[in-house]
Amino acid sequence: MAQRKPNIIFILADDLGYGSIGAFGQQMIKTPNLDKLAKGGMKLTNFYANPICAPTRASFFTGMSSAHCVIRDNYELGGYEDSTEFGQMPLPANTMTLGKLLKGQGYKTAVFGKWGMGGPNSTGVPWKQGIDEFYGYLDQKQAHNYYPSHLWRNNISEKLPNHVVSAHQKLPPGANPEDDASYSGFKGNIYSCDTITSEALKFIRQNKQSPFFMYLAYTIPHMALQVPDKYLLPYLGKFNEKPVSGGGYLPVKYPYSTYAAMITLLDEYIGRVVKQLQDAGLDKNTLIVFTGDNGAAGGGANTVNPDYFNCSANLRGRKGTLYEGGIREPFIAFWPDKIKAGDSSGHAAVIWDMLPTFMEAAGINKTEGVDGISILPLLRGRSNQKQHEYLYWEIHRPGKGIQAARFGKWKAVRRQTHVNPNNPIELYDLENDISETTDISAKHPELVKKADKYFKNRETATLSEWNFYTEPKKEE
Repeated sequence: MAQRKPNIIFILADDLGYGSIGAFGQQMIKTPNLDKLAKGGMKLTNFYANPICAPTRASFFTGMSSAHCVIRDNYELGGYEDSTEFGQMPLPANTMTLGKLLKGQGYKTAVFGKWGMGGPNSTGVPWKQGIDEFYGYLDQKQAHNYYPSHLWRNNISEKLPNHVVSAHQKLPPGANPEDDASYSGFKGNIYSCDTITSEALKFIRQNKQSPFFMYLAYTIPHMALQVPDKYLLPYLGKFNEKPVSGGGYLPVKYPYSTYAAMITLLDEYIGRVVKQLQDAGLDKNTLIVFTGDNGAAGGGANTVNPDYFNCSANLRGRKGTLYEGGIREPFIAFWPDKIKAGDSSGHAAVIWDMLPTFMEAAGINKTEGVDGISILPLLRGRSNQKQHEYLYWEIHRPGKGIQAARFGKWKAVRRQTHVNPNNPIELYDLENDISETTDISAKHPELVKKADKYFKNRETATLSEWNFYTEPKKEE
């Protein structure tokens, strides 16, 4: 008997700029599997995330924007060491999540990769938020290391045969940056994304008979820059690069080759997932969505500069900003015979639209109270797609406050709100100035007034909301 409800696979890359894959203009980094998905499915060219990791993941999983979701920043608890692995601010116990909703409709639910919405012993761990199977990093700080000492299988910390290495260090004094041996101590035996992908493939094989939801939260290409040597080899000699000594993240001899290899490896993993679906006979009944969690990162003295690859595709800003380069992401939806091959749309959609979209794909329309709007009609080529009146983002953290809104072709940005919540509003015409080079607020006072209304209509986050949670004690 044919499976009635579709499987749903959501793949989220980490720190992937808008122009980082071939289907969105990348010329130097090879992504054949993603390019093939784009040709066989639909691209959205105006799809948005939040500007940093945890808020994007929380908005995706709850359907709430950064104005209403409880997690609005990378609020970190503990440290980088295993002994202080406390994660980030957790989802509260009573949160409505995509995992809970789909599980309640008979879906087997799984997350493989980076969580970032609650550390060990907190209310936010995946198995308390509607996820049947979890394997990966609970704490996103630990995910800076691709050769970790352990990964979590639900509530069990499984040791890996890797020696403990800090992901934030420099070459030791006297080390030769041109000698391969100087970098050998920064590698391990098990590359985390290899085993995470293996668990995802196993999950597909073991769940052929009932509908499943799988969230693949890859850490690539977030730094530190680490990749197995065999994936590095095809890029060696292709770029003008010099070793970086580390400090912010790990030292790396071939920074650009490593960065490119990591994105190509991500692409290979996705190809393996698609093949496993085909081998299991599930490809025709599986909706696959691929996007990223925020704009490209880096550019400092001890990192890789993504501008070398034009990873932001001429958009202004990077990760952590509310200009287009910080929040606009590549988006591909693939569903054979359901989504028209080679289609593309400039419809403005956002990460919190995914919860109602997936619910509608599963045949469930009861998602009142969320900020997202299902984009399934758009993906299916129908004419009844609803639109947001406006999209809103905010960053509120000590020493930094920014608000932004997009409405139609207009983009409004208000900076330094922690100093003055009524600071001047910048206005950009994205249709004619995609790089946000020219502030035209003086020419359109009526649009500035409208943006100000949008900003003031939204609740803004305050640090007091985070005081309810304290760092848990490690279990003995």
